[in-house]
Amino acid sequence: MNTGLPPRATPPFLVSPVPKNPLGEGRYIRTAAALIIGDEILNGKTHDMNSNYFSKYCFEHGVDLKRIEVIADDEDQIIEASRRMVKNYDFVVTSGGIGPTHDITYASLAKAFSQSLAHHPETLARMAQMIKHRSWISAQTPQQRAATERMALFPERGEILFVAEDIWVPVVRLEGKLCIFPGIPSLFQKMLTALTPLLPLPPRSERPSRIQVFTERPESMIAPYLTKLQSRLRPHGIQVGSYPVLGQGVFVSLIGRDRALTTATTKGAAPNPTSHEIGIEDDRMSQGPPRIRLAEVAREVEQEVGGEIVSEEEVAKRKGQCKGLAAPVEIAASMGVQPERPSRGVNDLKAKY
Repeated sequence: MNTGLPPRATPPFLVSPVPKNPLGEGRYIRTAAALIIGDEILNGKTHDMNSNYFSKYCFEHGVDLKRIEVIADDEDQIIEASRRMVKNYDFVVTSGGIGPTHDITYASLAKAFSQSLAHHPETLARMAQMIKHRSWISAQTPQQRAATERMALFPERGEILFVAEDIWVPVVRLEGKLCIFPGIPSLFQKMLTALTPLLPLPPRSERPSRIQVFTERPESMIAPYLTKLQSRLRPHGIQVGSYPVLGQGVFVSLIGRDRALTTATTKGAAPNPTSHEIGIEDDRMSQGPPRIRLAEVAREVEQEVGGEIVSEEEVAKRKGQCKGLAAPVEIAASMGVQPERPSRGVNDLKAKY
């Protein structure tokens, strides 16, 4: 369709180099928190997808997500929550409230950490390069131009990280921990993913695995076994959860890392393992310390609950078939995926940040 508008070329912007580790040499991110900012989230106008995406991101990279908060566009709330999270966690993201209108996230965060606001020249230059062919630029009033340039008005000591060649908006990092993101899901997801090489994330050996077992038995029938299982596995860092799906059955989730066990953790174990100990190797059969293996625990759970190990795709499929989630948007939300929506350009300045 011919819109009468000139083609929108995407300038290849330079990406920021890997910065110095703000946590200190040799240290990496262990804990995280998300601060979702927006009245539209709290009043139900907008569905929050960013916290779900961030949850998956943290899990996949071996970071323990400890807290998610949704707060209003309120200066006092932003100041209190951001200070508390930066004090308690290694990596904090904020989402929303950085658009050209009356949004206050940058200003509130600057105040939280005793900084002034200042326009960032490089961001202004990239913005100008990106929008120079837009027909409305020449018609802007001084007030409209000032509103546009507010999106480059950052806390003056913020660390500016340009993460993608085709996005002029940077990630602004404060106190070496708090990263400020737009609220638009497509931008949030793309920029968070692009930020990955610049973060001191845990090594691959620290990343957990998740195995899920599906059973058609009611949750009440398997609850006693799962309670005992969690008590037995908790010292080994394995989490056990059960999640019923209406009209389908129950998913048993096992999350953990294969790791060596100390003598203390296996002290008192039966000399001849039963089905309840098949996840732990007998130290007489191994040259090294006894180990617990998630896959073997999952096979034990299969036997005990009369279920089967299922893939993530099967989990999503069964959740989507749940009769209690009839609306497509609800089904998509339950599966942790974004429903189909009209496409929106990531460079559209009219979109709410």
